[in-house]
Amino acid sequence: MLIDLTGKTALVTGSTQGIGAAIATGLARAGARVAVNGRTRESVEAALERLRGESPGAEFLPAPGDISTDEGARQVLDALPRVDILVNNLGVFGAQPALEITDAEWRRYFEVNVLTAVRMTRGYLPGMVERSWGRIQNIASDSALVVPAEMIHYGMSKTALLAVSRGFAKEAAGTGVTVNSVIAGPTHTGGVEDFVYELVDRDLPWDEAQREFMRVHRPQSLVQRLIEPEEIANMVVYLSSPQASATTGGAVRVDGGYVDSIVP
Repeated sequence: MLIDLTGKTALVTGSTQGIGAAIATGLARAGARVAVNGRTRESVEAALERLRGESPGAEFLPAPGDISTDEGARQVLDALPRVDILVNNLGVFGAQPALEITDAEWRRYFEVNVLTAVRMTRGYLPGMVERSWGRIQNIASDSALVVPAEMIHYGMSKTALLAVSRGFAKEAAGTGVTVNSVIAGPTHTGGVEDFVYELVDRDLPWDEAQREFMRVHRPQSLVQRLIEPEEIANMVVYLSSPQASATTGGAVRVDGGYVDSIVP
């Protein structure tokens, strides 16, 4: 399948590293002009230098701003008023005993993981509808469906994101704009490496630590390994394409078979 996103402008939130950076790279290699977002100009510029070096000829541009705030979101929207593809990737996660999660943490997870997606969708969806074409994707998680006991505040936020995606897909019905969630399974990023070492012996080499983490904490995985960010990006690039025009309102899984379900 040849996917050509030439002429499209994409914004990937939280894309200076990890899954977001992989998605930005995948979209740019497919021909899109991709805006890279992070909280500070310095972090964005450092990411741009790295991404341009890894993908010569690909087009990246800066879109700094802390979109968890109204001011930061407005900064991005003003700098980038038109977007054809919006990938709401920004999120926070971490392990914490359920009864020790404070009200402030519950609010922070909802505000960062859910309201940022709502805020950016509200900013860009009207323009997409007016042009009769657009793609919005919200990066969810297997934790939306299989809520981990060690981070139920994170699971809650990702479950809410599925509802947000479905609701905005209905808002965009019949317009040529699609809205979907991508359910990412346990994925290998720097942040996840830190998380793994919170739960297994820190003295283990990484390969052994990963295997122990999957065996003890994610035994449902059918691939029995962490997913690489590029594997998530492949699905996002497809859903961003004209070929995915009939896929909307869905929660599409890239979870390595982690969620024990025979339906998407």
